Amino acid sequence: MKRVKNGRLSFVTFVLTQTLTLITVFVLSLTLTLVSDTYAGEKKPVKPSPKDKCPVCGMFVAKYPDFLAEIVFKDGSYAFFDGVKDMFKYHFNLKKYNPSKKLEDIDSIYVTDYYSLTLIDGGRSYYVIGSDIYGPMGRELIPFEKEGDAKEFLKDHKGKSVLKFKDITPETIKGLD
Repeated sequence: MKRVKNGRLSFVTFVLTQTLTLITVFVLSLTLTLVSDTYAGEKKPVKPSPKDKCPVCGMFVAKYPDFLAEIVFKDGSYAFFDGVKDMFKYHFNLKKYNPSKKLEDIDSIYVTDYYSLTLIDGGRSYYVIGSDIYGPMGRELIPFEKEGDAKEFLKDHKGKSVLKFKDITPETIKGLD
């Protein structure tokens, strides 16, 4: 680039760079917002049969309705889990557990609210980690629909923290095993 008298070209370059930076920040924040609602699809939860097994550990999930979690795919297929921890293991390693599916194929994720024992939107739930409550597979993430309930549980059951779906990482899950 040639330098223009008065530095006009430098000013234009500066303005364009700043504009592109702002656009990039906007797109990234919009993407994060969409990702947090990615699994709030239209598919309703499915009730497991006595024969349905967790694809991660092989346990029969109907025996553990208080900890049930499920992923429903856009094509209507689904996977059940005996706890949120196994559901996240599956989610983080879909290629291993269900190679024919991709994260984009997921329509909805449901988890069982610890207090109400109803299936709730897993993508919008609050999860308590590090409590003194154990699930079928040991240490577990305990889900809640309401943040206030999660904070109350955290205090009552010696939890370490409250996390949102987007804050849970493979390292978080490894720390529970």
